[in-house]
Amino acid sequence: RRSILDSIPFSIVATDPHGQIVTANPAAQTLLGYAAHELVGSSIFVIHDSEEVDSRAKEPSGGAEGSVGPNLDLMVAAGARTGTGEREWTYKHKNGTGIPVNEASTAMYAEDGTLSGFLTVAYDITKRREAQESVRHMAHHDFLTDLPNRTLLFDKLVEAISLSDVDQTKIVVLLLDLDHFKRVNDTLGHHVGDELLLRMSVRLQESVRENDLVARLGGDEFVVVFTDVEDSEELRSRIDGLMLAVSAPLDVGGHELIVTASMGGVTYPANGDSPVALLKNADTAMYHAKTSGRNNFQWFYDSMLDETNDKIALAAALRHALAHEELSVSYQPLISLGSGEIVGVEALARWDSPDQGSIAPDRFIPVAEDNGLIIQLGEWVLRQACSDAVAMQAELGLPIKLAVNVSPRQFHNKDWLTVVSKALADSGLDPHHLELEITEGILFDDPSDVIESLGAMRRLGIAIVVDDFGTGFSSLAYLTRFPIDKIKIDRSFVRDLTFDDADAAIVDTIIVMAHTLGMVVVAEGIETEEQRSYLEGRGCDQAQGYLFSRAISAERFVPEMRARMPFARNSSA
Repeated sequence: RRSILDSIPFSIVATDPHGQIVTANPAAQTLLGYAAHELVGSSIFVIHDSEEVDSRAKEPSGGAEGSVGPNLDLMVAAGARTGTGEREWTYKHKNGTGIPVNEASTAMYAEDGTLSGFLTVAYDITKRREAQESVRHMAHHDFLTDLPNRTLLFDKLVEAISLSDVDQTKIVVLLLDLDHFKRVNDTLGHHVGDELLLRMSVRLQESVRENDLVARLGGDEFVVVFTDVEDSEELRSRIDGLMLAVSAPLDVGGHELIVTASMGGVTYPANGDSPVALLKNADTAMYHAKTSGRNNFQWFYDSMLDETNDKIALAAALRHALAHEELSVSYQPLISLGSGEIVGVEALARWDSPDQGSIAPDRFIPVAEDNGLIIQLGEWVLRQACSDAVAMQAELGLPIKLAVNVSPRQFHNKDWLTVVSKALADSGLDPHHLELEITEGILFDDPSDVIESLGAMRRLGIAIVVDDFGTGFSSLAYLTRFPIDKIKIDRSFVRDLTFDDADAAIVDTIIVMAHTLGMVVVAEGIETEEQRSYLEGRGCDQAQGYLFSRAISAERFVPEMRARMPFARNSSA
């Protein structure tokens, strides 16, 4: 029997009815760090964590009639009187460290039925506890940054709200989203993007106080929670500090990156009574920061929800409009400043809703961009415009070109080139008579892919136009990398060029440099004869604006243009 006990890898300790150890096998000695003679004769509680025993003694389990003492009874109460009990305990090593164990206690009886003692069998569950803790940690922390994830963030917010209700203090929740983070992934690789997120998480933690919380929701979204807010001036300073910390240059993988963030903020209890409500409203405020030009902070206001709900309703109405042919295409002519002849038309989407009347493009186009409807809308406009352009060419007897705007979502859609090719084939429009207008921002999304896509379009014979030039990030020097045929000077420069020397200088420079690069120059938004005369004198090639014509329907376009060709200098819209 002794040889069996000695060979069993589990700790086995036997006691008398009073809890005095009478034997301990080698596995118990190894687990506990005691020699056999040090254990035998000692109380069983020498190997138990006293704090744990005392805390469990307060539980409603021990002290049964006839027990040999509340502590010992606690140790075996779960099954001693019926035969056996099993639980997780903490054993105490000789050196004072705790050892988590799973312990089974069995009451032993003599032949006459009297209690002769107890036998406890235990094994070390340290690795199991570590594994469980690892799983718990993974379930509550972000795998990349090790910051609290959404689950733990919600738990912490629930705790903070409960404490706030007691202390009558304010909680501030900030949701921040890194601006243009996708460009980092697309141009430098996901490994650089991951390193940027990791470095940014450290930077955020270093920029807050010990009692604050930094969490990652996923992607490039982070949440910062302030629970010790004292006054508005101090809060403003702390938020400004966060914004500055985010935008400080970072060297990641040999690339110096300057990253900005759009941030939205809410307070408890003013802006929500639950974690869900607080984060939802913080997200709404952050979205407004994005649409306000990025790299700024916005507090949440209830009116923002009205705007958001309006956009949701407008998106639903737009989806209905696309399905029920409520949309149309109007055309604004492009005029040669030298001859006054029509050289092209720009296709512009229009929406007349039976319920809401005429809805301006600056309302429904951004909504279409946000929810992806721009893909469907853009394809419909392209196909309709190609068909209308063929009819206009035939009726006017002029090889006028068709300009169609392309959104970033359309441009980066993998099927876009196929959509364009099919629209040309189905309508019969010569590809050399199609111009696709892109924004400057597209050129920076992923330069190598952009060059490839633009090249594929030009090989079809399609001309590439950069719209609203001067309002984005690019410059004419940078445009030398891209196959661009034409640029359109933004109307904001044209508006004041006759009395603002700075705008006039910008326009002059654009025209000279564009011509040097072999590009055609178009001026948008011409409304006065003075503007037209100035631009013609500087060699600007083409123009469009109310001076010549507003955008009109396809049905009206041909008869009105016939009546007004060529556009003399004294023509009016």
